[in-house]
Amino acid sequence: MKTYRVKVNGKLFEVELEEVTKTEKSITLDKNDVTVTKDKGYKVKSFMQGTIVDVKVVEGQTVIKGQTLAILETMKMENEIVSPVAGRISKVYITKQANVENQEVIMIVD
Repeated sequence: MKTYRVKVNGKLFEVELEEVTKTEKSITLDKNDVTVTKDKGYKVKSFMQGTIVDVKVVEGQTVIKGQTLAILETMKMENEIVSPVAGRISKVYITKQANVENQEVIMIVD
């Protein structure tokens, strides 16, 4: 077990890392463990709470600025969520019929 100090958004965290051998398939985590993900690119967020009616793109797909990424139903109205930038879809967090919150990250465009 090795201890490292990591600075995230100006806050210093101390983490312990355990080397996993090739034969081990998983590590047991306790409630004090922290998961950190690294998503580069532009985070596309829902602009209101609602239900995803359709997802128009898949991971790896190239998109242009203004292209429809998904359809969000809010207050019985369907609204297009469009790409704010041109790029490639690196991660899609939503599926059809998923409920989303206001400002929830729904996908990443690199």
